[in-house]
This record gives sequence, C-alpha cells and structure tokens, in this order.
Amino acid sequence: MLLRAGKNVLQDDTSDFRKAFRLIEHEGWGMSSLLYGQSALDFGLDLALIAVEELGLRKPSVLASMLYHFVRSEPDEEAASRELSRMEQIRCLFGEKVAVITGELACISGISVNDSIHQAENFRNMLLSMVTDINVILIKLGERLQLMRMLDRFPEKERYSFASDTFFLFAPLAHRLGLYNIKSEMEDLSLMQIQPEAYHNITRKLAETTAKRNRFIKEFVQPVHDELTRQGFDFSIKARLKSVYSIYNKMVKQRIDFEEVYDLFAIRIILSSPLHKEKADCWHVYSVVTDLYQPNPLRMRDWISVPKSNGYESLHTTVIGPDGRWVEVQIRTARMDEIAEKGLAAHWKYKGGQADENMEQLLQQIRESLDSSDVEISERLSDMKLNLYSKEIFVFTPKGDLRKLPVGATVLDFAFDIHTGIGAMCIGGKVNGKNVPIRHVLQNGDKVEITTFKNQKPNADWLNIAVTSKARNRIKALLKDEEHRLSEQGREILARRFKNWKLTLDDNALKIIQKMNKVKTYTEVYALAVDDKLDFPAIKEAVSNVEEKAKMPDKIDEQTVKKLVRPRQHKDDGKALISIDGKTGGWDFKLAKCCSPVYGDRIFAFVTINEGVKIHRENCPNAKQMAEKYGYRIIDARWVDSQQELLYQTDLWVTGFDGIGVVNRLTDVISKEMNTAIRSISLQTNDGIFEGTISVLVADTAYLNTLINKVKKVKGIINAYRIAV
Repeated sequence: MLLRAGKNVLQDDTSDFRKAFRLIEHEGWGMSSLLYGQSALDFGLDLALIAVEELGLRKPSVLASMLYHFVRSEPDEEAASRELSRMEQIRCLFGEKVAVITGELACISGISVNDSIHQAENFRNMLLSMVTDINVILIKLGERLQLMRMLDRFPEKERYSFASDTFFLFAPLAHRLGLYNIKSEMEDLSLMQIQPEAYHNITRKLAETTAKRNRFIKEFVQPVHDELTRQGFDFSIKARLKSVYSIYNKMVKQRIDFEEVYDLFAIRIILSSPLHKEKADCWHVYSVVTDLYQPNPLRMRDWISVPKSNGYESLHTTVIGPDGRWVEVQIRTARMDEIAEKGLAAHWKYKGGQADENMEQLLQQIRESLDSSDVEISERLSDMKLNLYSKEIFVFTPKGDLRKLPVGATVLDFAFDIHTGIGAMCIGGKVNGKNVPIRHVLQNGDKVEITTFKNQKPNADWLNIAVTSKARNRIKALLKDEEHRLSEQGREILARRFKNWKLTLDDNALKIIQKMNKVKTYTEVYALAVDDKLDFPAIKEAVSNVEEKAKMPDKIDEQTVKKLVRPRQHKDDGKALISIDGKTGGWDFKLAKCCSPVYGDRIFAFVTINEGVKIHRENCPNAKQMAEKYGYRIIDARWVDSQQELLYQTDLWVTGFDGIGVVNRLTDVISKEMNTAIRSISLQTNDGIFEGTISVLVADTAYLNTLINKVKKVKGIINAYRIAV
C-alpha cells in the first residue's frame, strides 16, 4: 500500500522504498516490538502513510518516518555502535536529507508519557529543532495522531495524561501550522478520553440528526450548484461537519444545548481555476451565493486578499438559508483547499519547497514562543499555547507596512514586534492619529505609530499588558537584566556598609537581613538596599550579635567568668538594679535588646565575652538555645529596689481601624494622659486597617500593663500588646 501511495502521491519511482524494506528485513529491525504489541515495521509503515496521505510530505520525510524508530531502537549491548552504523547506512543509501530528518527525529523522541514536566521540556526541544528542518515537526505531529488513534492499546491509567498532553501541546501546534484536520481529530480523540460522557452524547445526537441535516444541505446546495453550472464553473461542493470538540466548546462557552448550535456544518465550494484567475473566480462565486442567500456582513472573512500566516487562503461568508438558519459558506480553489487540508507541507509544495516571507514569519513566531529558557516550563508553554491558537489581525506601520498580530494585541505588543529597543522605550502611541496608552488594544486595519522616551524602562505590569510571546519574552529578559543590575548595585551598597562595620557579608548575614525584612530572596534584600529601605543600625547589631556568638568558646571556666564579670568603678550610676548570685550591685551588665527587659519581668543573666553580663527575660526567644548550649553561663538574677526612677524601652504592637483621628487619639493617650515618652512609631495601612509598633519608655511592668489597657480602650483600636521579641 505504501509503495502504491508513494508512487502516486510523490510522483516518483518506489526504488528507495524498496531499499528501505530490504534494509529493515536484512538487519532484522522490524522484529522488535515498538509499542503496545505493534511491531516497529508496522508502526513505521502506518506513520509513513500518514506522512504521505494526510500531511502531503515528500519522499525524504516519508522515508525518515519509516526508518527513525529503527535508529533509536537498542536491541543489544552494542546499541551505540549499531546506531552509528545504521545512520551511516541511511546516509549512504538515501542521502543527507533523509539522514538529517531521521537523526533529528531519533534525538527528540524520548518523550515520556507519564512525566508531564519532562514531556513539556522535550516538547519545547522538539519545536526548537525546527530551526534545522520543519519536516521533523510535521512528522512528529503525524506520529502523535497515530498514537492517539491506537490509544485503546495504552494502559488505562496512562490514557488521560496522554490525551491531555495531546490536547494542550500538540493540537495548538497543528492549528498554527494549518493542519486543521489533524488538529480537529486530535481534539476529538482527546475529548473522548477527558470528557467521555460529553463526547459520546454529542456523537449520538449527530448520528440521530444525520438524515434531517442531509435534507437541509441538499435543499441549500441545489440552487448554488445549478447557478454555478449554468455559468460554466468547474467545481465541487462538500458539506464539512463541525468537529465534536468544536461543538462541545461552543456549548460550554455559550452555555447552550446541542439543539441550539446552529452551525453544525459548513458548505465548501472548491473551484478548479488557474492560478491567475483564482481570486476573481472566488469573488465571482461569492456574488452568486450572496445573490441567492442574504449574507451577514459581520461574518465576512477575506483570507484571499490577505492570507493567514500559515498560508491558509479562503473566502468565508455566513448566509441565511432555508428555514431562516445561518449557514457558513467557504469558497476556495483546489490549490487553496489542499493547503487548508495539509497546511505547511502543501504550502511549500506550491512554493517549490521554499518558504516565503509569511512562512518565515510564522516559524519565527513559533520559535519566539519558546526561546526564553529562563522562564518556568509551565509559563512558557502557556504563552506558546495562547499564541498558537490565537486569531490574527492586520495593522499598519506609518509607512504602510503590514504587521500580523494576534487578536487582543496591544500597542506594547506592536512596539516589540517592530524592535526590542522600541518596545523597551514605549510610552504609548498614535492609533489612526489619536494618542493612546500602551495597553490600548489594536483592531484590524489600525495604523499605528509608537511614541518612545529614552528614560522609559519596562516594569512587571507590562506582562499583564502584552499578549504575544515575542513581547512577553523580551519583557521578561529586560526585567531580569534590570533585576541583575539592581542586585549588583544593592550588593555593593551592603558590601561597603559591612566593610565599614568590619563585619562579614556572607550567606548568614544575608539570611539575617532576609528574616528581619520578611523577604524570600537575596535579590529582594539588594533591592531594599538600593531603595534605602533597610534599617542599617538594626542590621549591624543583629549581625554583630550572631558573629559574637560564633566566636564564643564552648566552655568557660569559673575563673574566666569572674574575669569577664568585672566590678564597676562607679556603683552609683543607676545601673545597680539587680542581684546576681545573692550579691547586689557592682556588676558590669546590659539589658538585652532581643527581649527588652522591664523592671518587674522575670529575668536571668547571661555571661558574654566582650559585653559582660546581659540581662534577658525568662521568656526571651533566645532563652532555650542559651540554656541548651551554654547552661553553665546562665546566672540567676532578680530586680532589687532602686532609689532612682529609671525608664526602660519596650515595644507595643498596635492594630486599629484607619479612621480619621484614631492615631492622634492613640498618641494623646500615651503621651498626654499617661505621660509616657514615645521613642518611635511605625504604622502601615492595608485595606482600612493600620498596624505597627510604638516604642515607649516605662518604669516597670505594672505601669506597662496599665498603659496597654488604656491603649486598648481608645476608640478605633482593635488590639494592643507587648512584643515578645
């Protein structure tokens, strides 16, 4: 069968196909099982038939379809050398073209059915391989269709995943390359696995309405057929039934029942016209149809004057047929129909195997969909799918050059389509002479001029404006470059600070800054440094404390402790407030800032190396670690009465409604009514609620508790409490 198809379709002798059969038989390649019980030979022949009959590929691609599975098979331990030998045989027997396509197919065929992330990355690599030969992609799409047709041989647990990958990855690509028949069949077969009940319900209703539909079609077509025959056209008329998935999609999107889907089919008129008369003949037939039936001007689509980027040409109109039903009519020539059926391969057939400017633009767009390897796979594929499925609009530059963009494209997309540098500096534009912002959505036929400003820079919000892969990938790259620049600048700022402090800027220091500012990455730390939003004194103290702890020896004997805790020269300086080991006064100590003890708190003393004794609250967040690692350096401590009235700084966390006068009432109660000194106040508002810290000076815990109770009673305050850390 393949030999006959090869001779008829490829218009060539079948000697190379016979060579391929003999090579397979001689090497015993066809004996090993390839997939779910089907031999490699049978699988290769089936794929070759799809390449010939459904993709319209030429002999090199058809031969590669037969041979590449044998190249990647590994029957024994000498697989590597055998594979090399097989590639050499293919190159010698069939030429460099067949060898290149076969080799690339073998390289990208490690796609796993069960690993969607691995699948996605391989899919991306597969697309990027089209830089060498687009036939690799076309064959791979044919193979995917072949596997979907034999999906009942798959283990049941794998079918859903395989069908999903086909629907989300392969069907959009087939659509973009103009392979509408293959795209529709992939979608239908995927739907049968993903939504089996909906699929079978629609197919059953289609079967039930076949007779009624055929009668309507015959009634509609007959007047058109008679008039075109009378005028001497050489033509054929077909009725194309809408795919099951298209019907399902319309029912879901429009929330309608099957019976409410009016365009279940389209009438296709195919003319046999010479190339120089194609356009005139199509428009002539259009006038015949619209003379017989009333057209809907809003549903007119002229893909003849300006073909789609994938080469698709056709004239579409929707008219009112018998019984007042809308009917879509597609008018095209036999050449256009073959391109519509077989997509890119047929387009190149009529171009002599050479890609024209439109084809080059199409392939470049698909490459750009995946050229940003630094982006997450899921995001990359989401962008690609959006662009592969998108419909097109046509807009003009100020000089009248035509640019093709997807529906929904903005001024910003247009700017990046012209040039990355123009896109990066875009601040708006003029559409049909009127000033518009960068988020303005373009319409078919718009004339667009971009306005730039040299100091303009992309920001993250641009990703919500741009819809094309080219623009989004360029924006992401520019943002990453800017992020890298800011990171370098921020790190230099921190490095200078730490050098002045004679501290080390390492991972530990950066993690401390991260935690203090509640950010997740070092990049965010550097950005805060650039924006001057870091509390450098607090950072210095926190990092110093950590470095000091790191220098502490594991053991300190009793004599060393006594040396570290030196009696002060002046005992009346107001700091002799505690009793340590039963002794009062005379000790060099400080109040720890990590927990800010206040007179009346339960406390303990901890021996440090360079700062003497530090006093901590018993519920200090560091207490557990100090007790576990340095228990021998903890000394009992308690407050003793003092003749001096000393004040202690502590922090309150306050939450309240962001109403008029609330903060003023709060500060009045603290400073005027309670006569309490406020050292600092830091409040932030979000969604009508403010919260933050207020640092105050208090005499003891009893006074502090009274103050907190007073604050809680202020009108508009939700809660107030002492911060533990």
